[in-house]
Amino acid sequence: MDKHTHLIKLSVGTESIEGLEAWQDSYRARFADGLPRHVTRMWPKREAEVLNGGSIYWVIKGLIQCRQRILRLDRVTGEDGVNRCAIALEPRLIRTATAPKRPFQGWRYLKPEDAPVDLGDSRQSEDTLPPELAGALAEIGVL
Repeated sequence: MDKHTHLIKLSVGTESIEGLEAWQDSYRARFADGLPRHVTRMWPKREAEVLNGGSIYWVIKGLIQCRQRILRLDRVTGEDGVNRCAIALEPRLIRTATAPKRPFQGWRYLKPEDAPVDLGDSRQSEDTLPPELAGALAEIGVL
């Protein structure tokens, strides 16, 4: 089996999956291909593994709640002249089982065996539980 890995990132300032989706919808209009991106200072050293089926898992309000498949990594230059990594993402946000995650800086690698499972297709359109309730249920193993 080919080796792959994921990334995990805090969605700072986002209150819900719907909020992340709305922000990405407005942001992706800036790019000709219409794909959402997350721009970061650091280029993944494990690029081949990330691009071999990896996703970015989003932490919202202290909980991993969804993921997006990573399509490619683009080099972009900021207004300050510094090269950065723009992670081009599949537009669809896939809801996952919630899992608590403490705050951290930047992004981190996430092993496939540590990634929460996707919710089934029938659960993708469910309303998101309030973060406090989802977190409490995840801590006791209900979610």
